Amino acid sequence: MRTPEIRERNVWQAEIDVLRAREKAHTREGDAIAAARRRLPMVEVDPGITVAGPDGPVTLLEVFEGRRQLIAYFHMWDTGHPASEQCQGCTFFNGQVRELSHLHSRDVTYATFCQGPYEQSVRYRDFLGLDMPWYSVRDSAEALLAGREAGMFYLVCYLRDGDRVFETYWTTRRGVEAMDNSYSLMDLTVFGRREDCEDSPDGWPQEFESGEVTTNGRPTAQWSRLEAGHSDDLEAS
Repeated sequence: MRTPEIRERNVWQAEIDVLRAREKAHTREGDAIAAARRRLPMVEVDPGITVAGPDGPVTLLEVFEGRRQLIAYFHMWDTGHPASEQCQGCTFFNGQVRELSHLHSRDVTYATFCQGPYEQSVRYRDFLGLDMPWYSVRDSAEALLAGREAGMFYLVCYLRDGDRVFETYWTTRRGVEAMDNSYSLMDLTVFGRREDCEDSPDGWPQEFESGEVTTNGRPTAQWSRLEAGHSDDLEAS
């Protein structure tokens, strides 16, 4: 396995200084894209569309929990499959959204819209040790996604104006990396994500397929929960 060349500290720092200028330009471009995102138009959504929660059906309007904005992650689901076969990508991305108080302080609610049945899928949430609001959109995903492919993962932003609801932005695929910190931290390291799609020097370890977030055939995050004694039985009462 190769490693980077060794340099004197002043030479190494000079290389970082060159890269830092590119990083700052990247940050400024990200700020400009976010500014453009804030200036997008929006489309109205039926606030009465119902999703299933712990107390039964609730409206999309109620999911806001009184806040003005809502971010919803549409979690893919394989109905009838065990926990070990549930979506590795959704487990990876959605599982990294933990501390919600910062969102709440800015008038934003975060919720998972799982595309499977509530009782089975919420047990998956509990098995993973997550505590975000969790709803089933099995019967309402098509209405909410309005022509987009149901069964895919999406990150969708909504705005509430009184009793009216609007969709302001959505993304999918690599766009949902906004939810992630693990990849962002890996990208700072010399070997990166170690995935075969990365542009790395010859000899760098790249033993993982693009987007692979499994260990020994399971979504990686499941192993710590199993080792701690938590049941992954989605059919348990």
